[in-house]
Amino acid sequence: MLIMETFVVKLDEKAISSLEEKLKRHQVQNANAYVRFAAKVKQVTVLIYSSNKVVFQGNAAQQLAQQMGVLPKKQNQTAPSKSQKKEKSSVLGTDEVGNGSYFGGLAVVASFVTPHEHDFLKEMGIDDSKNLTDTKIRQLAPLLEEKIPHRSLLLTPKKYNQVVGKGLKHNAVSVKVALHNQAIFLLLKDGIKPDKIVIDAFTSPKNYDRYLQNEKNRFSSPISLEEKAEGKYLAVAVSSIIARSLFLENLEHLSREIGFQLPSGAGRQSDKAASQILKVYGKSGLELTAKWHFKNTEKAYHLLKK
Repeated sequence: MLIMETFVVKLDEKAISSLEEKLKRHQVQNANAYVRFAAKVKQVTVLIYSSNKVVFQGNAAQQLAQQMGVLPKKQNQTAPSKSQKKEKSSVLGTDEVGNGSYFGGLAVVASFVTPHEHDFLKEMGIDDSKNLTDTKIRQLAPLLEEKIPHRSLLLTPKKYNQVVGKGLKHNAVSVKVALHNQAIFLLLKDGIKPDKIVIDAFTSPKNYDRYLQNEKNRFSSPISLEEKAEGKYLAVAVSSIIARSLFLENLEHLSREIGFQLPSGAGRQSDKAASQILKVYGKSGLELTAKWHFKNTEKAYHLLKK
């Protein structure tokens, strides 16, 4: 009896081109207008959509996906930390991505993981997003989003600049408190019942509680702020991966919208890109794509005057 498997991943353009090259001799015709490339390898059909979504379907779909390098191979996976191995409770964990990047929004994700999901997650080699390549992030995130209960929030640069800064409602810390609190609130509202709620610490508990007083959506469950929580709890590791994927998608969207390749991070590349955007679009270009209060803005103006 044949077992029909289906795996869906989203890849960047470089990974798509590589996959098409590997499958070139197996290419077949497909009438779907949204399919840019189709292939048939034995009993597995591979469809690459114009959105860069890739579907492997058929007997041994997972095996082919692994052979093509678009799904992690079990033998190459990162071993979970000792803390993760000992994890026996149901955990709601949160993490954020984008806080240190000048361009792009701020993504915060809350995920709920029970011991029943541990084997699935460890087989996939789930780890903190900072230890994974962006290509791997894009492969893992759709699978996690389908399997793990979660809530994702994205504060776009435009909205970020409306609420974060001198004289505005939030500073760089209080806005994260608001987003983490809201993500947890929404996930709890879905009816989940965690044994523990863990936030990857970005400030002190005292600071968190102080800013939390300004939030309307509150819950009674206690929270724990722990440093390097992504290495201790699979729920936080899952959140870090989904949040990174969301941040990357937003960065790509903004890059297309503005017509410049926007780098991640806050280094010299960001300064140069910002000065080019200022030259073409002026201040409004950066308000749309970047976190205005970063020092990169001042550096970009300085480069523009040279």
